[in-house]
Amino acid sequence: MLHEVSGDILLTRAQAIAHGVGPNDNFAQGLALSLRERWPAMYKDFRHYCQVHNPKSGQLWAWMGADGTRIVNLFTQDPPKTKGGHPGRSSLTHLNHCLKALETFVAKEKLASLALPRLATGVGGLDWDLVRPELKNHLGKLGVPVIVYTTYHSGQAADEPL
Repeated sequence: MLHEVSGDILLTRAQAIAHGVGPNDNFAQGLALSLRERWPAMYKDFRHYCQVHNPKSGQLWAWMGADGTRIVNLFTQDPPKTKGGHPGRSSLTHLNHCLKALETFVAKEKLASLALPRLATGVGGLDWDLVRPELKNHLGKLGVPVIVYTTYHSGQAADEPL
């Protein structure tokens, strides 16, 4: 059940937020930057995870904060070419691997709802018309509300069907 909404994803009532990043991403722009600023512990844990596990594109890493906040980092992008550089582009292959891993994660963790932006279309550079059908294919059959924030409006709560 995908629901496209407009608003500020940081105000979601969904049980988890998923977003696209690259391995060793520096979270310097877009939603990743907003998440880094709001939950600095998540970014610190992300950096540690990347140093220890050397994740690959197409995988995911999930974080839960002390307040119960869940952030699912989907490695939809290629890693930066240089240390501290910007991540590379997303690919449909990476996206599909991430979505398959996200399907498994949502089922295993018994999440009741999920929020995500127009995944892999900002910094990742993919076309929304190519990404939307992949989201529907992988997440539309989860049986839980999947809230897709298609338009960002700072400070505005979306009308989520939760």
